[in-house]
Parts: sequence; C-alpha cells; structure tokens
Amino acid sequence: MSTDLENGAKFYGDVMAYFDKAAAFTSFEPGLLHQIKICNSIYKFSFPLEVDGKLEVIEGIRVQHSQHKSPTKGGIRYSEFVNEEEVKALATLMTFKCAVVDVPFGGAKGGIKVNPAKYSVKQLEKITRRYTTELIKKSMIGAAIDVPAPDYGSGPREMAWIADTYATFKYDDLNALGCVTGKPLGQGGIHGRTEATGQGLFFGIREALANVEDMKAIGLSTGIEGKRVIVQGLGNVGFYSAKFCSEGGGIVIGILEREGGVMNPNGLDIDALFAHRKATGSILNFPGATNVAEPMSMLEMECDILIPAALENQINADNAPRIKAKIIAEGANGPVTKDAEAILNKKNVMIIPDLYLNAGGVTVSYFEWLKNLSHVRFGRMEKRFQEMASLELIKSVESLTGRSLDATQRKLVAHGADEIDLVRSGLEETMIAAYNEIREIKKQDKRIEDLRTAAFVSGIRKLGVSYQALGIFP
Repeated sequence: MSTDLENGAKFYGDVMAYFDKAAAFTSFEPGLLHQIKICNSIYKFSFPLEVDGKLEVIEGIRVQHSQHKSPTKGGIRYSEFVNEEEVKALATLMTFKCAVVDVPFGGAKGGIKVNPAKYSVKQLEKITRRYTTELIKKSMIGAAIDVPAPDYGSGPREMAWIADTYATFKYDDLNALGCVTGKPLGQGGIHGRTEATGQGLFFGIREALANVEDMKAIGLSTGIEGKRVIVQGLGNVGFYSAKFCSEGGGIVIGILEREGGVMNPNGLDIDALFAHRKATGSILNFPGATNVAEPMSMLEMECDILIPAALENQINADNAPRIKAKIIAEGANGPVTKDAEAILNKKNVMIIPDLYLNAGGVTVSYFEWLKNLSHVRFGRMEKRFQEMASLELIKSVESLTGRSLDATQRKLVAHGADEIDLVRSGLEETMIAAYNEIREIKKQDKRIEDLRTAAFVSGIRKLGVSYQALGIFP
C-alpha cells in the first residue's frame, strides 16, 4: 500500500514527465524550459491550535509555481493527506491550466494538513484565519500577488474567512475582496462559481463529441445525446458534471463514491441521488438503483464516457487494461497516471486532460476577480439598455410584418444579459476556444499523439512567450 507521500511524489513525477514530453515539441532553449518547469516559491509553516485543552500543531503550505503573470492563482486543499509533492504538482498544473484557457494568472496551490470532519466550525475558522495570517506575513496573498480559491475540503465559508482576515490586516486596500475567489455572493462572490468546474467539464465534453473525425476514430457517434456516463465522486465537480451531462441528453448510468456505488442502465436522477445522500449519508440504497459493493470496479464497467472526479491516481497501470470507456474526461486533477495513459493511448481511448477540462473553476474565478477589481456587478450597466433596445427592435419588426409576439416570446427575445448569463457565456466561449486550440496543435504536429501533450505544448508556448516578453530570456 503506497503512502500519501509516495502517491504525491508519483503525481508530481507524472506531471514533470508530461512536461518533458511536451517540451520536446517546442523550440525554446533548455534554460527557459527549466524556468518554466520549476516551482518558484515554496512556503511551509506550522502553528498551534488548542483542541479540548491540548495543543495540536497544524501544518500549512503554499506553493507558487510561476510568476510569469501576476497574481498567481490556486486553491487551498484541506486534507490530512496534504504533502509537498502533491501541492507542487497541483501548482504546476494550475500554471498550465491558466495558460491553456488564456486566464492571465500564474499557478499556485495551498494546503492545510487537517481532516475537516474532526474539527468544529470554530476550530476550522481559527485554522483558516491563522493560515491566512501566515500568508500575509510573507506577502503571499493579495489581489495583485496570490489569490487562493476553494479546493478539496474547502468552500465559500472558508474563502469568506480568508477575505475577512485579509481585510482586517489590509484595511486600506481598496481591492481587498480580490485577495481570494469562490466567496459567498454577499461577500464579493459571483453567480455561477459553484457549478463552474462541472459546467466547464460539460462544455468540454460536448465540444469533443461534436467533432465527426475524432468520434469516428474512437467508434462513437457525435453528440452527447444517449451517451452512457459513469462518474466517480459526487462532490462539487462530480455532481455538477453528472447533472449537466444528464440535462444535456447523456445517460448517467453509474455513480461511485467511497461508501460504494449505484447503477441504473436507464439513468440516475442526479438531483434525487444527491438529496438521498444528504439525507442518509450514503449513495447506497437509492430507489431504483442497484448497489455496487466494490466502487472501484465501476471504473472498469462498460460505458461511453468515464468521468473520474475524485482524487489523483485513480486509474493506474493495474486497472487501465480493463477500462472499457471510449472517453475519459478528467474532472479531478491527475486521476490517470502516466503509466495508465500509455496503456489507454494504445487502446485508442480519448483522454480529455485535466489541465484543460477542469479549468472552468479558475475561469469563473477570473471573472470574480475582475468583478472585485471593477467594483461593479456584471450586467448592471447594460442589462436594461439591452432590453429597451431589443423591445424597440421587436416593435419595428411587428409593425413591418403585422405579426406580434406573445408575452413569453417577447420576454425571451428582449431579455438583457444578467451576471449569470454573462458568466456562463464567457465560460462556454473559453472552453470551446481552448479545446479547438489544443486539438489544432495535435492536428498540425503528427508526432503529438494525445490531447494532454498538445495542451502542455500550448501552455509551454504561452509561458515561453511571456518570459521572453519580460526580457529575461532571448
């Protein structure tokens, strides 16, 4: 059984190997490639916490991989399995993720080595505020420096604590709310952030499925309608991925979690399953579904699309030969190991890589950051103007044609874009454009065999140009 440190080291090693493989398809000199590859800053620290009259030592870490763009950006993971190698891998992926989808941030990642379930809300608040204070001490947080976000084990509540702590110390910073994203709506958050990663994943899958040539190569018809989907994980990413795929016409036949799995060949009601788990604490015994005692076996079941949306290293050299999915859509970071990918590529399985596919979260975080810096809600200034202009156009068309729209049609046509409309539109455009960019890189260079390598090539090229523009490298 591998230790957490060994798993983290393997994850980081895989990311480095992906980088090296892609770097061979670029023309940058070795020194520049080394600068692009390495993590620029690693800050590890410890602090005490009183729990039931006894002191515990809490470990924290923040890694800034690249400052080619400012600020750096990346989530904070709350997990007892946090280790330096894992956080370095995640920070590195974040750099390339931002580059692939043209979000102007460098990559970063953070972690607090705790199991959130073992602490009270008050204790978690103390931990979060102290972690933030440590970052403030070293000038490693701020709207122009480093902007954290939620990750595994954290959410809007923790981000609100971070924003409040930062504002307490930096009371004269007009842009203090921009120090962190993923905040609650009432505290500088943005509509659409909660579902952003899962919705972006859906947009990416849909775009991949739209290409006739690519689908023919793997033996699938185009379009998501009728495609059988299995999802690992019913957390934020897994839930919204399953929900949007189902609403888009896909058939989610299976969900697996730590406690087990459930299957229904006719499709699962995702909202009802989520409510069932919330009420019972488990996805098992969901009405109309069959329980699966060994959840990991579901990764090997027959389906069209497999979405691993839990943790890294879930598909490895051991189970990869038995994978039957035509497409693996990486909702989690690093769910497919390097050794597994080599096996799956030979089996002609399309892997839509994490550094592209789960970039919906950082994309909408970017929109939230822009909102915080501009100090105005998206759509506030133009919504009514758009509606009035549309109504005038409708009146002109009705006058010319002698035909009138009913109230429902009029409301639909005249609708002015609100914040959620603009966020979803921006996310959709980002995911479509980025997919076609990495696909074109793969198409233009016949030596590039997979989308992950193409995505890394895209990121390396953009980082290289940024460093050259800074005048650091020729």
